Amino acid sequence: MSKGMVFSIEEFSVFDGPGIRTTVFLKGCPLRCSWCHNPEGQSREREILRNTGECLHCGRCTKTALQLTGKPELIEECVSVCPKNLIRVCGTEYEAKDLCAKLKKNKVFYGTDGGVTFSGGEPLVQAQFLSECLTLLKGDIHTAVQTSGYADQAVFREILAKADLFLFDLKVMDEQNAKRYTGVGSAVILKNFDTLATSGKRFLVRIPLIPEAVATAKNFEDIIRILSFYGIDYAEALPYNKLAGAKYALCGRSYTPDFNPDTPVTPPVELFAKHGITLKIL
Repeated sequence: MSKGMVFSIEEFSVFDGPGIRTTVFLKGCPLRCSWCHNPEGQSREREILRNTGECLHCGRCTKTALQLTGKPELIEECVSVCPKNLIRVCGTEYEAKDLCAKLKKNKVFYGTDGGVTFSGGEPLVQAQFLSECLTLLKGDIHTAVQTSGYADQAVFREILAKADLFLFDLKVMDEQNAKRYTGVGSAVILKNFDTLATSGKRFLVRIPLIPEAVATAKNFEDIIRILSFYGIDYAEALPYNKLAGAKYALCGRSYTPDFNPDTPVTPPVELFAKHGITLKIL
C-alpha cells in the first residue's frame, strides 16, 4: 500500500463536481501557472507555512530552529513555540487505505450525486497513490479527478480507467504561450485531452478566466475550435481570484504574476453560445 502527501481535505464542497463532495488536495504539480492559487500544493514535500502579517517578532521560532539545527530556517518544532499559532505544517502523509476509510465516513452526506474529488496540485503526480485510492473507493463512492492533463500518457490512461469523472482544465492552447504562463507546453495536455474526449468517459471542461493569459480572443477561439471538434457543447469557466497572491506570503514567496491582475475580463458566454457551447460561470 503506497503513501500519499495531502495538503488539504475540504468537506461539503459544491464546486468540485456534482453534488456534495469531499475534495482531497494532493501535493505536487509539474506546472507553475502564473496565477496559481494553491502555491502550497506545488511541492510534493511537506512545508512550513507562517502568517507573517500577524507576527509578534518575538524570535521564538528562530531561536528554536537555531538551537536544533544551527540554522534560522523554520522547522516543524517551531509550530508549538509560536504564541499566536501562526506557523503550521503543510502536508499530511496518508496510506491509501487510511485516507479512504476517512473519506467513507462522509458517505451519508454524498447522497446519490456527490462523492470524492481528487485535486491538487496535480493529482496525477501521485499516480500510484491516486490509483490505489480510486480502486478502494470504486463501486462505493463516486470519484472525480480534477487535472491539468499534464502527465505521462500511460499514467493518464491508468487513472482514466478508474475514475468516474474527470474535471479537465483547458488553459493556454498555444505551445509557446503555455510555456510562458504555465511553465509547460500544451502538446502533452492536448494529447491526453484527445484520449479523454474519445474514451467515452464522462468529463467536464473547465476554463480559468485569467486576464491576458487565458482570457484572450485568440485563446478563446482555440478552445472553441477544440470543443467543437469533439462535439462538446458545455464547459465551465472559473473567474480569476484576485486574492490568490495572499497564500504566497505564507510560503515565504512573492507573488509576481506574468500578467496584469487588474485587466478586466468579460466572460465569453455569448461567443461560446454562437458556436453552440453553453459556458457556465462558476
